[in-house]
Amino acid sequence: MSVEFIGFVATQESSETIPPTGPIIDKHYARAVALAHEAGDFDRVLIAHSSAWPDGVVTASQIFSDTSRLGVLLAHRPGFVAPTLTARTLATLDHFSDGRIAVHIITGGDDAEQRRDGDYLNHDQRYERTAEYLDILKRIWTSDAPIDHQGRNYRFEQAFSSVKPIQKPHVPIYFGGSSDAAIAVAGRYADVYALWGESLAQVRDTIARVRAAGAAHGRADHIRFSLSLRPILGRTEADAWARADGILARARELQEKAGYKVFERRKTPPANSGSLRLLETAAQGRVVDKRLWTEIAALTGAKGNSTSLVGTPDQVVESLLEYYELGVTTFLIRGFDPLQDAIEYGREIIPRVRAEIARRESAQTAKAS
Repeated sequence: MSVEFIGFVATQESSETIPPTGPIIDKHYARAVALAHEAGDFDRVLIAHSSAWPDGVVTASQIFSDTSRLGVLLAHRPGFVAPTLTARTLATLDHFSDGRIAVHIITGGDDAEQRRDGDYLNHDQRYERTAEYLDILKRIWTSDAPIDHQGRNYRFEQAFSSVKPIQKPHVPIYFGGSSDAAIAVAGRYADVYALWGESLAQVRDTIARVRAAGAAHGRADHIRFSLSLRPILGRTEADAWARADGILARARELQEKAGYKVFERRKTPPANSGSLRLLETAAQGRVVDKRLWTEIAALTGAKGNSTSLVGTPDQVVESLLEYYELGVTTFLIRGFDPLQDAIEYGREIIPRVRAEIARRESAQTAKAS
């Protein structure tokens, strides 16, 4: 199985350890980060979504202009743009980028954030809408004739897109969400199911759940799996852990300066299932499995991708390959120092993983012959 690496590009430098400064859209920074990922042999970069952030479609277009090979994984939240229009937008991006766009469907697990853009559906209603949305996208992308639709959330007549995706059968659909409602939608529609950095046991369990959901639609073997992590590297294992401790200290310092009440926040469980699962991981200890570090997840309430693999490049690669053996073929890796870490991953992690997987595949081919 081939392996895919996805990085992360934002329009402003920031992380749990770097407070945002300067313009919200720093064109020079975004370009530098995109080019660093391209030079580091990343396949794609994620453009994340928030109700307060710059528009992702425009950002993706700029990244395509700044690079020649790098793909984009565009986070998209159904419900705010008509699916017929989204289908045409993504197909158009696919043409102008020469087939470098993919879409990451994030339904939304936080009621307060959804309402900032005027969405008042509850959790299960949102996933029901997402299923209808994805069904429409696929039909618009693949239909040679106008289509009608009358569903619970959308109604239209004679919808048609003259522009079809270059990628066949359609733009790749990545999908996130850990609730039962999310798993059901993933089983039916996802090309790639995305997990946050959980323990090996949790990842094994989730892959089985998604494959079981896919089997109901004849798709058990069609779905691939992505894992998101925040690797922390050092020349020695001790150096890597010293770096992790420094990251934790800096994150605590920034939260205290901002008046962020960490322990008060912990009393209120997060609204989405993915964060709850990460907190379950963190509850198992500071380090889970060999080197999955959970303290940033615990500190922040697991708001997003927040667990790390800590160690030397060879140790981190060893852990990544353990997930690969479970069926994970995409790794979304980003650091706490976004630009410098992307450069380091391109130098120390990506070539090692690709070389080892190629070695294993070559050995299997030789054995089979």
